[in-house]
Amino acid sequence: MTTSPAVRPTTSVLAGVDSPADLRALPRDRLASLAEEIRLFLVDRVSRAGGHLGPNLGVVELTIALHRVFDSPSDRIVFDTGHQAYVHKILTGRRAGFGRLRQGGGLSGYPSRSESDHDAVENSHASTALSYADGLARGFALRGQSHRRVVAVVGDGALTGGMGWEALNNLGTDDAAPVIVVLNDNGRSYAPTRGGLARHLAELRRAAGDRHSGPNLFQDLGLAYLGPVDGHDVDAVEAALRRAAALGCPVVVHCVTVKGQGYAPAETDEADRLHAVGVVDPRTGRPTSVSPRDWTSVFAERIVDIGRRRPEVVAITAAMLRPTGLLGFSREFPDRVFDVGIAEQHAVTSAAGLAMAGLHPVVAVYATFLNRAFDQVLMDVALHRLPVTFVLDRAGVTGPDGASHHGVWDLSLLAAVPGLRVAVPRDAARLATLLDAATATDTGPTALRFPKGAVGADIPAVAEVDGIDVLRTARDARVLLTGLGPLARVCLEAAELLARHDIGATVVDPLWAVPLNPCLPRMAAAHELTVTVEDNVETGGFGARLAHQAAASPRPGRVRTVSLPHAFLPHDSRDALLARAGLDARSIVRTVLTSLRPGTADLRGTAVQTHDRLHPLRSARRTARS
Repeated sequence: MTTSPAVRPTTSVLAGVDSPADLRALPRDRLASLAEEIRLFLVDRVSRAGGHLGPNLGVVELTIALHRVFDSPSDRIVFDTGHQAYVHKILTGRRAGFGRLRQGGGLSGYPSRSESDHDAVENSHASTALSYADGLARGFALRGQSHRRVVAVVGDGALTGGMGWEALNNLGTDDAAPVIVVLNDNGRSYAPTRGGLARHLAELRRAAGDRHSGPNLFQDLGLAYLGPVDGHDVDAVEAALRRAAALGCPVVVHCVTVKGQGYAPAETDEADRLHAVGVVDPRTGRPTSVSPRDWTSVFAERIVDIGRRRPEVVAITAAMLRPTGLLGFSREFPDRVFDVGIAEQHAVTSAAGLAMAGLHPVVAVYATFLNRAFDQVLMDVALHRLPVTFVLDRAGVTGPDGASHHGVWDLSLLAAVPGLRVAVPRDAARLATLLDAATATDTGPTALRFPKGAVGADIPAVAEVDGIDVLRTARDARVLLTGLGPLARVCLEAAELLARHDIGATVVDPLWAVPLNPCLPRMAAAHELTVTVEDNVETGGFGARLAHQAAASPRPGRVRTVSLPHAFLPHDSRDALLARAGLDARSIVRTVLTSLRPGTADLRGTAVQTHDRLHPLRSARRTARS
């Protein structure tokens, strides 16, 4: 039944549920009202703050049943992926925290061990829950705690990932621990799930009730199988879970759900069922404001243009066609786009095969997810010097999705790959030219990274020196500000502020972060101080590599690196996190002033504080000096 966010129950069941014990004490005839209230609560809170709406609307009854059957946190419930854990958070005493969902200091959008003992893992990268569960169950057995049950809730989309199959293979062994796999089958990840697994699950759904309908993949692997079960029927799910727990062996409980269940705007959205939303009108599910042009849309436009001019260009997505900007390309060139499911490793090595066949693959993924396929980038693509272009969306600080989604390691990782070039555009014009250059490269792999959010106005260069864009010059410039990609804009703002202190600054954009342009150490030697600015971790980053090369030059220049700390960053807005790490104009100015004239006045005439005191996140930062 579809509910309207405007209709609210006259009495509240949800107000009396602050723990799984409260839930188990509820009479069975109150559960339908509880489910309705949870949906109303989700629509209300998520529409205000943004977050994952569709996936959580689809698991309301399923999660109620889980917490009525199992005794969390003694029993461990692992969600894969963690974006479907909002209902779990509501039922484990965190309802009040939804007022600051995904905001600094507020509730995380994913399971968080620091929030609650009910969160077993901080699980927001897909296809990992079954492996966690296998280890937990084996560990409990070895420690004499076999009474503690382990449940993994995995979506059919997440089960397309390679780690899921590795775990299923191990769960099917004779000595496997009794893990209960709750398969939340809604036929989708972002979009409808594709491939052989999707076809097999569809056959199982069609054959419901027929015990002799044909082969069952899970049983063939050695697991017991129960289902399909209506995932929106609490009684049916409870009965299946109790039966599964009694079996004492690895078992799959196949629950069929509807993503966005009970909320008409999500149910009628065939694109992604309102998978993840910003601030929206709860009545319609539509954004309350017009979003400015963002980096992803610029890439989306440019890759279509490239596809028209270069028939050898093909694209690969890991179940994220729309989020990574490939939807338009797929519509114009449907035979040249390959959705491989949530399988980044396969995506990269499949791209290697496409390149070997004479094509130029573009692998579009979020920067954080490329981490999962580093070995494939290194050994399957780069070792063979293959022309594959990696387009890394959400690079750098992404904001409210938190530690696992910040794309802050890719520059350090990719810098270690021989022969791979990495471009970092500062604006839409540079994204277009650098993507053109990357996809025209046939001598080896390339990558292009850009952040989440608005792209901003183009920043023209005033000069070009050996492939480096000079954005600002000053007479008798003492400082060289090197801003990587979008942070070139911040460097220009800092240069304006430095001019008020009679400190001239040259601002440059290297365009290509890897390999390091040999002209940069020479530029550094010509200035009293060089400050590099990047939203990547400091370890192995652009600034660290420049400082190393500058120190080895005949006329070494002093280099300070302004980057992200060697730490996991929390969830907060992008601007707030950048400022805390010193990646805003005023902080860069303070870095320059404390380096050139320690103890002198700051912008307002008060004593300059040390960089570490201003930015606690950077307390462990090493300053690179010649």
